[in-house]
Amino acid sequence: MDIMRDANALSAAGEDIMRLEVGQPALAAPDEIRKAAAHALEADRLAYTDALGMPALKARIARHYQETYGHGPDAADVIVTPGSSGGFILSFTACFETGDKVGLAEPGYPAYRNILKALGVEAVGIPVGPETGWQLTVDLVQEAEKKHGPLAGIMVASPANPTGTMQSPETLGALIADCEAHERWFISDEIYHGITFNQRAVSAAGKGDHVIVVNSFSKYYCMTGWRLGWLAVPPRVTRTIERLAQNLFISAPSLSQIAAMAAFDAQPELDRRVAGYARNRNILLEGLPEVGITHIAPADGAFYLYADVSNLTDDAIGFCKRMLHEAKVAATPGLDFDPVRGHKFVRFSYAGAEADMAEAVRRLKAWL
Repeated sequence: MDIMRDANALSAAGEDIMRLEVGQPALAAPDEIRKAAAHALEADRLAYTDALGMPALKARIARHYQETYGHGPDAADVIVTPGSSGGFILSFTACFETGDKVGLAEPGYPAYRNILKALGVEAVGIPVGPETGWQLTVDLVQEAEKKHGPLAGIMVASPANPTGTMQSPETLGALIADCEAHERWFISDEIYHGITFNQRAVSAAGKGDHVIVVNSFSKYYCMTGWRLGWLAVPPRVTRTIERLAQNLFISAPSLSQIAAMAAFDAQPELDRRVAGYARNRNILLEGLPEVGITHIAPADGAFYLYADVSNLTDDAIGFCKRMLHEAKVAATPGLDFDPVRGHKFVRFSYAGAEADMAEAVRRLKAWL
């Protein structure tokens, strides 16, 4: 957040900053989505919806799972949320009690541990690295339980933020089976599904009685500011989450829900944007090693590169501040994602314009 704040201030002062720190698409939502919203503003009352979401949108999301993965929840067990952030709050509150322990891969998205902490739940960081493809495995979870005691759940992201790495179908299946056997919650963050490069993402939706999937319209659908996401949950927690949703949020924004109905018809345009991310990814994968940044996690999905910069610095925060002010390139220090080892890592986002990626590499070459 400090880097983003400084980058915003420099941009406001007229500096030309290459924004590789922000994890959001540079382009607006596709025309179909914005046209649906404009029509709704004129024609719809935009009142509260059901706490679980508009029935038509819930049904369309359920259909999306069948069309994309061949399996998934019934519409009744789809819960529309105020962004994936609302989904994390609802699922964590429904599944965990004060004092429970939940296993998280480190590095990982910092909001997981911060929301859990706010709820009085202990986030147990499980270090991951190249030896497991930067993802959790059954062995790592079992080792964590030996060290920290029983886990009430684990949180898995595939593709992951910040690494861009993905679970294989085999590893994902093994983790779900292990959680089912131990009655441990398996919460799967799938908000970067649709943005993959070397393999198709596998969804955990509907694959167990202890499985909850969190997804969002923010990333693939380019609707970050619309604040709309969803959960796919087992039927036994639907009523609990409905009660929580009604009391915490009343409902997700009705305008965003109406617009999101059109998002599923925008796939050709959205896939062209993913092809643009792939070009950006290639620019950085080719350019960063030329400036001495050679150890990068496999970037199989999402729009991030997680790079080991220990040959250049042991202070990622200071490194990113100097890079911003001297090279005019903004990136995110790894300590946001890994409080133990993150001082040696930097995350680069390639969700921006292709020309910006090339310019960022040029500036880093000059700087380093």
